[in-house]
Amino acid sequence: MPQPAEEAWKDDVRDTRFDEECGTVLGLGEVDEDQAGLVGGKGAHLGALSRVDGVRVPDGFCVTTEAFRRVVARAPEVDALLDRLAGADPDDRQAVRAIGAEVRRAVEEAVIPDDLAAEITGAVARFGEGAAYAVRSSATAEDLPTASFAGQQDTYLNVVGPAQVLRHVSRCWASLFTERAVIYRRRNGIDDRTVRMAVVVQRMVLPDASGVLFTADPVTGHRRTATVDAGFGLGEALVSGLVNPDVFTVRDDAVVAKAIAVKQRAVHALPGGGTREVTVEPRQQERPALTDAQVVELVRLGRRIEAHFGCPQDIEWCLTDDGFRIVQSRPITTLFPVPDPVPEAGEGRIPSVYVSVGHQQMMTDAMKPLGWSMWQRTAMVPMHEAGGRLFVDVSPRLASPASRAALLDVMGKGDPLVRDALETVLERDEFELSVPDADHAGDADHAGDAGRAGPAGPPAGGAPEASATEADPAIVAELVERSETSIAALERDIRTKSGPELFDFLAEAFEEHKRVLSDPLSIRAIMAGMEATWWLNEKLGEWLGEKNAADALTLSAPGNITSEMGLDLLDVADAIRPHPEVVAFLTDVQDDAHGDGFLDGLVKLPGGSAAREAIETYLRRYGMRCVAEIDITRPRWSERPATLVPLILDNVRNFGPGAAERRFEQGRLRALRTEQDVLSRLRDLPDGERKADATKRMIDQVRAFAGYREYPKYGIVCRYFLYKQALLEEAGRLVRDGVLDEREDVFHLTFQEFEDAVRSRRADLRLIARRKEAFRSYEALTPPRVLTSDGEAVNGAYRRDDVPEGALAGLAVSTGSVEGRARVILDLADAELEEGDILVTRFTDPSWSPLFLGVAGLVTEVGGLMTHGAVIAREYGLPAVVGVDQATRLIRDGQRIRVHGTDGYVEILG
Repeated sequence: MPQPAEEAWKDDVRDTRFDEECGTVLGLGEVDEDQAGLVGGKGAHLGALSRVDGVRVPDGFCVTTEAFRRVVARAPEVDALLDRLAGADPDDRQAVRAIGAEVRRAVEEAVIPDDLAAEITGAVARFGEGAAYAVRSSATAEDLPTASFAGQQDTYLNVVGPAQVLRHVSRCWASLFTERAVIYRRRNGIDDRTVRMAVVVQRMVLPDASGVLFTADPVTGHRRTATVDAGFGLGEALVSGLVNPDVFTVRDDAVVAKAIAVKQRAVHALPGGGTREVTVEPRQQERPALTDAQVVELVRLGRRIEAHFGCPQDIEWCLTDDGFRIVQSRPITTLFPVPDPVPEAGEGRIPSVYVSVGHQQMMTDAMKPLGWSMWQRTAMVPMHEAGGRLFVDVSPRLASPASRAALLDVMGKGDPLVRDALETVLERDEFELSVPDADHAGDADHAGDAGRAGPAGPPAGGAPEASATEADPAIVAELVERSETSIAALERDIRTKSGPELFDFLAEAFEEHKRVLSDPLSIRAIMAGMEATWWLNEKLGEWLGEKNAADALTLSAPGNITSEMGLDLLDVADAIRPHPEVVAFLTDVQDDAHGDGFLDGLVKLPGGSAAREAIETYLRRYGMRCVAEIDITRPRWSERPATLVPLILDNVRNFGPGAAERRFEQGRLRALRTEQDVLSRLRDLPDGERKADATKRMIDQVRAFAGYREYPKYGIVCRYFLYKQALLEEAGRLVRDGVLDEREDVFHLTFQEFEDAVRSRRADLRLIARRKEAFRSYEALTPPRVLTSDGEAVNGAYRRDDVPEGALAGLAVSTGSVEGRARVILDLADAELEEGDILVTRFTDPSWSPLFLGVAGLVTEVGGLMTHGAVIAREYGLPAVVGVDQATRLIRDGQRIRVHGTDGYVEILG
C-alpha cells in the first residue's frame, strides 16, 4: 500500500532522530527501503537495490532530508514564499511558475553550513575526489507505488569535483519547486510542505548502452511481457527524445518482437564534466544497442528486482564492459491492479479471465473497501477486487465450448465491446481451452452472471416463440408487495441491533437479500419483458424492416420506478416554480450544503413550507438513491439533499406546470399509435392475422413487464440504505470510544475488518490511512472491460463498416436521430442544461434519470441494451448511443453533435 504524505512526514521525523546518530550523509549500503523519509524514494530504492543478489548499483551516498531541513531553516524567506505558493490558484500556471522560481532561487542561494559541506565533500573524497558523479534529486514523495514523480525533479550527470557536487546538491534541493513538480504534487493531493528532498550522489557510469526496462507491458498491462528501450551512450538521449530507441519485447525468457531504430545521435560524458551530443558512426547507427541474449539477461535481472519490491518496475539501466548497472527502479504506477488472489504461475498455466462488474452495473468508479466488500457479500456470484473495482472470473465458463458460446452471446447483447475483448483473448494460443473438470463445473454455471440484476441478453439461438415468453402480469404486483414487506421487516428489525449483534443480524439479512434477488418468480418477470423485447425487435425487423421496433412500443410503460423518479421531480418543480424567493434561495444554495440546514432555510420564505414538503415527500420515496449507488459509502440524497437542487432548478427553468403527467401521456399515446400502425401493416402481409395476434401478445407482455426490470435494483438500494444507517450508527460508537477518528473511516475497512473492530474495540489507523491514499490513486485509473490474471487490460473494439468516417461507433439502444449541443457532464451536481442539449457522460445509473427529462439525446461511454440508461432513454423516447469509447474525451463540451440512435454512432459536427 502507498504511504500517505502525513505518514511520510512522521517517518521523516523518526528517521531524523536516527540521523542524529549517523550524520546527514549516508552510504547507499547503509540505506534500506523503509527510510524514504530520510533519503527520499529514489535513495531508498537504490539502497534496497544494492542488497538484491546479482544487482549492481553504482557506488555512492545520500545527503539526507535533514540536510535539506537545516539549509531551508536558514532561509526564512522560503516559508513566506511557500505560503504564497499554497494560496496560488492551481490553475494559474503563470503564478505557480513565478512563485516557484522565487522559492528555487532562495533555496539555491541558501548557504550550506560548514559542517554539512564538510560531510558532503568528505564523502566525495572517500569515493574519489577526481571522479565524475551523477547528482540526483530524491524527494520523500517520489517512486511511490501510486505516484512515480518520474522526471519531476532534477538530475545532473558527470559532475566533477567537490565544489561542483555541492553546487549541484543545492540545485537538486531547489528543483523540488519546479513548476512541473508543484503541479504534479497538487494533482496527486500532496502538500508542498510535507515533502522533503534528499540527494543521491553516485559514481558516474560511462556506458556503451543504456535505457529503460519495464517488467510489465506499460500499454497493455501484461505482467509476463517485458519491454526494453535501448540506445547508445547515456540515457539522456532517450529521455530527451533525441533519438528513437531500439524496442525489444520479451516473454517467457525469449525476445518475441523487436524494432531496431536508426540511432544517429548519442549523449556522452565530457572529460572535464558535463555532457555533449555526438554523431554515431554511420555503420553503427542501425546496429542493435543490445544483443538478444543481453536483452534476456536484463529482463531476468528485472524480474529479480520486481520480486524484491513486489510489483512491476520501471528500471533505468546502463551497460558497460563488465555488465549491467541499475541506476534507478520505481513502481509502474499506471497499471491496473490484478485481482487477488492471482493464480500460481507454472508450466502450461492458463491465465484467468475476468469481466468487469462495474461495466454491467453502470458504475465504473473506484469503490472504497466497505463498498466493494459489501457488494461481494450480497452478490449472487463470487467477485474479485482489483483497483477498487469488482470482477467476475469467467474462465471456467469460457473453458467449455458449449458454455462459452452462451456466455459470448449474453455478453455481446449486453455490451459488444466485452464480447470482442473476450474473443480477442480467446484467439491466442495460450487460451486453447477444454471442458472444465468437475471441481469447476459449478463455477461455469454462474460465472457469466456478473452482478446479476437480470440476464444481459437472449438465449443462444435467437428469439423464442411468442408462447415461450407469456406470463401473468399480476405477478408484478405480487413481487412488489413481497419486496416491500421484506424491506419493512428489515427496517423494523435492524433498528434494535447494535454491536456484535448487528453483524450477526446482517449475516442473516444478507441471505434474505440474496434470496429476494434470486427469486425465480422475479427472474421470470424480468425475462418476460426482455424476451418480448427481443422477439419484437427480431420479428418486426424480419417482417416489416423496422430497426429496434420495441423502442417506440415501450414508451411510458407503467410501473417503471426509475422513470417515475424523474417524472416525480417535475412535480417537485411545480411546487417551487410559483415562489420566486424560493427559487432565488435554491439558486444560492452551495453545492456542499446538506441536510437540515438546507431544508430548514426554506421554511422561512414565502412558499417555503410547501417547497420543503415537496422535497421531503420526494426523499421519502427516493432518498436512498444517489450517483454510484451500488457503493454503500456514497452519500445518499437523504444525506445530501442539496445534490437535487441543480436538477430541480433545471426543471423549474425548462418545463411548465403539469409537465410530468403531460409527458407520460404523450409517450403512452405515441406507443399506442405505433402499436396500431404495426398491427395494421402486419395484417396486410401473408398470414398477417397470425403475425398480428402474436405481435399484440408480445406488445402486451413488454408493456406489462418492461417496467419491472428496474424494480429489483430499487429494492437493493433500499436495503443498502438501511444497512448503511445501522453501520454508521456503529461507526459513531467507535468514534465515541476513541477507536476511530471519524465515522467515515470505516469506509476504508472491509466489512469483515469493520466487524472485527466492533468485536475487539480496536482498529488499525495506519491501515486506514494507507487505504485512503490507495483509493485516491485508484480513482485515477480507468478499469478495463476484461482483465486477465496476467494483468492485461482488454477493452475490445467495434468491427463495423457501416459507420461514416470520423464518426464515433457505439451501441444503438434507443431509436431516432437528434442534433444538438453536447453537454459533457461528469458530475450530476454540475448539470446545467438547456432545451435541446445532448447529455454526454461516462455512465448513467438510475440517479441520472431525472436529468433525462431535460435533454434531447444521450451518449455514454459505458452501457448495454438492457442497462438502466438504455431502458430509461427508450421510456422517454430519447435517441441514445452507449458504449462509445472515450466519448467524454473525444467530444468537447459545447460542440454540436448528431446522435444516430437507430444505427449506433455519433457524428461530431463542429
